[in-house]
Amino acid sequence: MRRAMRHFALPLLLLASAAAAQDQPAPAPAAPPPAQGPLEVDVTGGQNGAQVIAVPAMPTPADTQTPAGSTSTLGQQVAGIIASDLRSTGLFTPLGPNGIGRYSFAQSTAPDYPTWRSAGAGQLVAGSVRAEGGNLVVACNLQDVGAGRELVHQDFTVAATDWRRAGHKCADAIYSRLSGERAFLDTRVVYVAETGPRNRLTKRIAIMDSDGSNHRFLTEGDATVTTPRFSPDGTRLAYMSFQGRRPRVWVLDIASGTKRLLIPGIAMTSAPRFSPDGKQIAFAMSRNGTTDIYIAPAAGGGTPTRLTSAPGINTAPSFSPDGSRIAFESDRSGSQQIYVMNADGSDQRRISFGGGSHGQPVWSPRGNQIAFTRVGAFRIGVMSASGGGEKILTDGWQDESPSWAPNGQFIMFNRTSQGSGATALYAVSVNGGPARRLPTPRDGSDPSWSPLQD
Repeated sequence: MRRAMRHFALPLLLLASAAAAQDQPAPAPAAPPPAQGPLEVDVTGGQNGAQVIAVPAMPTPADTQTPAGSTSTLGQQVAGIIASDLRSTGLFTPLGPNGIGRYSFAQSTAPDYPTWRSAGAGQLVAGSVRAEGGNLVVACNLQDVGAGRELVHQDFTVAATDWRRAGHKCADAIYSRLSGERAFLDTRVVYVAETGPRNRLTKRIAIMDSDGSNHRFLTEGDATVTTPRFSPDGTRLAYMSFQGRRPRVWVLDIASGTKRLLIPGIAMTSAPRFSPDGKQIAFAMSRNGTTDIYIAPAAGGGTPTRLTSAPGINTAPSFSPDGSRIAFESDRSGSQQIYVMNADGSDQRRISFGGGSHGQPVWSPRGNQIAFTRVGAFRIGVMSASGGGEKILTDGWQDESPSWAPNGQFIMFNRTSQGSGATALYAVSVNGGPARRLPTPRDGSDPSWSPLQD
């Protein structure tokens, strides 16, 4: 991400040690002593035009030990999650929690607005943390510093060991209030983790929070896997595996780890995608030299219904949000292009005419756009759901495999580095701007963004 460096003059008191403030709640921030003057602080990670928002560590009414640490320490850590999440949207330049002092517990609902104005903050994320019956309660308050009024006040109760989610939920509430968009930060990501030499890669499905934390593997690496896709409720995955030395679609229950073949037998199946109600899965099946799109019950059983019959390769189906239509790619015209059809296979028509080849269509959550990979140049783009209005969003050497955030404002994809062949996950706004890299412990490809968690 291309980041701008900003300089702010912060009152000396705001730079007081967080540790000292933790032992004894700090009094209301005050203007700096004239003899010492203001201190300049370099704030990195912001973008030109981003809103400056202060995110100091949250105080606690009583420092209490929890299974995840003391509430005083958790107040600092929750604020860190909020600041990181807000920065990742590209809309905000957070101040803190490092480098600025805590406010007192009394100030969590009655901040000293003049001091935060002098710090250059347009908004302030205040609030507090407290232990309650084995849980952690995070009070999330958003203050408009300029107008001197409260914009958001919500309490989030989570298990103490799940404190990160409280930070994500608070960040979502702030993002939604200030941007007018739906939340998307309290989500998870699955992707294909890649290790080993490029000609003998081990590929495993991994899952993590959308900020890269809580990373774990869901498959063992004994068989190559591709294209993991979340069910609409986020509890299952459909993916393609070479287990048994034959490409076939499997369905995995994330909580239990149990899995089963979507279509029992030896039929070669690939490119699965759940319907919006989670009851069906569309996929590609190869028979007699052609590959066509089928649909089958996600719970198993029944006979697959064939939706396409044109010569060549028809694959990569993706449902519209209302389930009435399916986008897919086909080379029936002589080159790889994007088509749409009704969910029963009728009214098939091509919608990509922007020059070159197009593949991997993914319908947006709002239903008005389709993300795709421009094949050849390998760029991520969007077009209207009826075709036209094509817009290229990325400029990497090889970008592919788009996946929408649940609010339809960001697209995740994988980028391959020129020369090394290393792959990594990135996210880009549909409104343009630089792509942001997501941290993963291994090379990664084929990302899928989960729905918002409950």
